Order: sequence, then C-alpha cells, then structure tokens
Amino acid sequence: MGKDMCLCDGLFIDELQITIYLDKRKWGKTVTVISFEGDSGTNLQEFLKKAKKKVASGGTVRDNEVELMGDHRFKLKKLLIEEGFSEENITLKGK
Repeated sequence: MGKDMCLCDGLFIDELQITIYLDKRKWGKTVTVISFEGDSGTNLQEFLKKAKKKVASGGTVRDNEVELMGDHRFKLKKLLIEEGFSEENITLKGK
C-alpha cells in the first residue's frame, strides 16, 4: 500500500487511528489486538494473513479488529509501518 493510497470514501491511510493493545482471554491467554478505528476499508483478512506469517501465530478478524495470540505489539507496529500506515496514527497501549 502506498502512503497516500485512498481506502474508501475519501479516507486515507494517514487519517486512520490504529490502537494496538493486549487483552486477556480464557485461561489467562494473552492476545494482541489491533483496532482500526473508523471504517477503514482495509482488507483485514489480507493483513491478518501477513501478520500471522510475520509473528508465527494464529489469529482472527472480529469487526474492525485483528487479534493474534501472544504479545506481538512491537512487531505488529513495525509491520503496520512497513505496510504504509502512518506511525503517528498508531498507538500502543499497555505495559
């Protein structure tokens, strides 16, 4: 994806707000969640496939969120930047 690529309805990658945080699930399992705020039009299934390959972990897409098993916040932030998302719009929450 290019830095100025239009995703849908005049919304650009640079205007997206992305939050990466950890969540605890059943039996104390840690899950890294990437939340795309707003209707980004980003193909989350395609991004999930790349992310799972990058961190060697399972995952899923729910609503506007990508979930991956384990703590992969920093690797996923780097992947988002490599995919053309603006670093200023990516927020890491948690420890």
